[in-house]
Amino acid sequence: MKSTEEKVQKFIDLCRKNGLRVTPQRVAVYKVLAETNSHPSAEMVHREVRKEHPGISLDTVNRTLLTFKEIGAAFIVEGSGDVRRFDAGLDKHQHMKCVICKKIFDYHYEPFDDIETPENMPEGFKILKKSVYIEGCCKECLKKIEKE
Repeated sequence: MKSTEEKVQKFIDLCRKNGLRVTPQRVAVYKVLAETNSHPSAEMVHREVRKEHPGISLDTVNRTLLTFKEIGAAFIVEGSGDVRRFDAGLDKHQHMKCVICKKIFDYHYEPFDDIETPENMPEGFKILKKSVYIEGCCKECLKKIEKE
């Protein structure tokens, strides 16, 4: 697993490769995202970044996260049905979401890395990304339910 410094350096290289200025605010937003496994929303990232950059707006954080998605520095966890959640973990992995506490967990199951698509896909449709998203109940929530 890469250190935060390694992730930030890779991020800086990716920004430069895409002609994106490397600003202290962008680095701060990326650091918050890279240092967590909680798949935060823009609001959660905003709360953390404001500690270092009190004048940064939620809109700026949200647009910055969407820019990260566009350059491949992060992605949106699809299928959550709630507010957009972001992930800077770019290694192959899948997601599970607890439908009770809304936490999103990473897991990796190698056969899901290269899911085969049906041969009868609509003509002219180009697949850009395939993902697996599982919903269930985490062990902490199951313990609470069992106590009730």
